[in-house]
Amino acid sequence: MRFTKMQGLGNDYIYVNCLEETVPDPVETARKISDRHFGVGSDGLVLILPDEEADFRMRMFNSDGSESEMCGNAARCVGKYIHDRGLSDKDEIRLMTGAGIKTLKLSVRDGRTESVRVDMGEPILEAERIPTTLTGLKVINTPVEILGETYGVTCLSMGNPHAVIFVEDADHTDVHTIGPVIENYPLFPRKTNVEFVTVNDRGNLRMRVWERGAGETMACGTGACASLVAAVLNGLCERKAILQLNGGPLTVEWDPKTNHVFQEGPAEFVFDGVY
Repeated sequence: MRFTKMQGLGNDYIYVNCLEETVPDPVETARKISDRHFGVGSDGLVLILPDEEADFRMRMFNSDGSESEMCGNAARCVGKYIHDRGLSDKDEIRLMTGAGIKTLKLSVRDGRTESVRVDMGEPILEAERIPTTLTGLKVINTPVEILGETYGVTCLSMGNPHAVIFVEDADHTDVHTIGPVIENYPLFPRKTNVEFVTVNDRGNLRMRVWERGAGETMACGTGACASLVAAVLNGLCERKAILQLNGGPLTVEWDPKTNHVFQEGPAEFVFDGVY
């Protein structure tokens, strides 16, 4: 199986062009190929497929084999792969995901995609649709006790579930202890991604993420979008801000006219291989 490793702000996945390759068991393949000691090493596996409604389709599997509905960093990398590897000459691509069709706008220079802007759609704020069993139509700064401490949690979905917690210092928060507890908390029937966010000012946020099925990663596009929306809902920042992730900055905007959230950032090839 031929593959390409790509990364968006350090969030690295193995990409397979399924217009030419076949992956009969993506769950087991994701587990094995993602292993950083016995496999290629990645946060997961992404399949690029044909689609009847959109230009292409993306399926994304975490390193534990679980399938996720959407990944913003992966979507940007898929856009670059499609254009730069000659699968399409469009600079606007409609990509089918588990969270519906997302529109990718590519910034291309000299035939090379330099950055990708992804229309992530509208945030889902209704508790039942996220889903979470926390009471109330919306979950905004709701107190939840975790490991003997009370945290204010804001929940929403960007196609996949997120629980955002604002902390004084994300860099010194014990993400590896708190993250997996919240990810697997009974309040989240389909588990959840967990973001730990510090507000530096109204245009800059620092975010670390514990990803459902992958652990802490260098970046999470949907998590960055969820963090911005949560910050706006809590009155902590403007509708456009720079999210400082472990892997670098990502620009996120929540458009008041369309209610859509947009994220824009880089996508890079790492290497090609055969597995």
